Amino acid sequence: MIKRIAAIAFIFICTSVAWGILGATIFARTQASRTSLKGQVVSTWGAPHEQGPPAAAGEDCKTLPLESSRVNVELDLEYRQKGLLWYSTYRVGFAGVYGFRNSSGEEQTVRFTLPFPAAKSIYDDLAFTLDGQPLAVATREAGATASARVPAGKTVLLGVAYRSQGLESWRYKLGGEVAQVRDFYLRVKTNFRRVDFPENTLSPTVKREAGGGWELEWNYRNLVSGFQIGVAMPEKLQPGPLAGQISFFAPVSLLFFFFLLLLLTTLRGIDLHPMNYFFLAAAFFAFHLLLAYLVDHISIHWAFVICSAVSVFLVISYLRLVVGMRFAAVEAGIAQVVYLVLFSYAFFFQGFTGLAITIGAIVTLFVVMQMTGRIRWGSLVYTEGRAASPASRV
Repeated sequence: MIKRIAAIAFIFICTSVAWGILGATIFARTQASRTSLKGQVVSTWGAPHEQGPPAAAGEDCKTLPLESSRVNVELDLEYRQKGLLWYSTYRVGFAGVYGFRNSSGEEQTVRFTLPFPAAKSIYDDLAFTLDGQPLAVATREAGATASARVPAGKTVLLGVAYRSQGLESWRYKLGGEVAQVRDFYLRVKTNFRRVDFPENTLSPTVKREAGGGWELEWNYRNLVSGFQIGVAMPEKLQPGPLAGQISFFAPVSLLFFFFLLLLLTTLRGIDLHPMNYFFLAAAFFAFHLLLAYLVDHISIHWAFVICSAVSVFLVISYLRLVVGMRFAAVEAGIAQVVYLVLFSYAFFFQGFTGLAITIGAIVTLFVVMQMTGRIRWGSLVYTEGRAASPASRV
């Protein structure tokens, strides 16, 4: 019996090493492609946006003070997949109205400049207006400009608008390291519900549900802050890292399965050779190996279903020949579904994986305690010691 357990333990250790190598390979593939694939997404879609307010300068090169800001932004999330990774891409509609005051004592030509939020992006329907009248727009690498005559002492309203595309996050830069804004209002409307805010950014002053997303508002009368405003796009479940995590966790699933299988076969007098355990471990490993390369081509959910069905079929069809159909389909089949399929599926619920696995372990402990509660282990060992020959005890 001791040699049998040692052989099963050796099979478990070797399989665990194989899972470790597979998981490391998945993460290495993911990391190696992350930078290059992100560059491809940026080149075809756009980079993260950081929009700043427009600036206005007169003929005397003095900057006109910004009196007010009214900004409306719409963010529409659209995921893009490249290899083992999903990227949070979005479409953005930007429209702002800014009040500038010509504080000089004479009418002058004012040059308005809107910095582009990203160098690598596209800008459609780019438009400037002054008090509702369209302005001729000139573009350069850093931004767009327009000029107009502004009477002395008058406050004019500059309107800017465009549609663009970005990646991962959208930010609004209030100014330099510490900026002051007056009469500021920014509204962001999203088509997604899992809204998050990057580090060192201001939380919205108002947050309310709007259809399938949120309406977020930042409203300040006179703000001085070193923080900016930002919205982080929610990440989609990443196929590569998820497959790697499931592979690293696989030895725990196999340990539970082997433990329950060894207990059931011992109690029922079923003789399973270590080679049988070897093929069962291989069937478990087939699940993760197939998953690692199938997620490149189809949805992670469909890949999980296919890999689960393949692995369960391998185990049941094999144990049907070794033990019998009832034991293969009921005891072994249910155990594999619980410890391989359900335990692995717990990784789809981020933040609840550990709790789900802990509950599964406690339920397993309860079931095993109920199954073995009436066994007198001392008598069982003593009887075996007397009845079994030295050769048979091995």
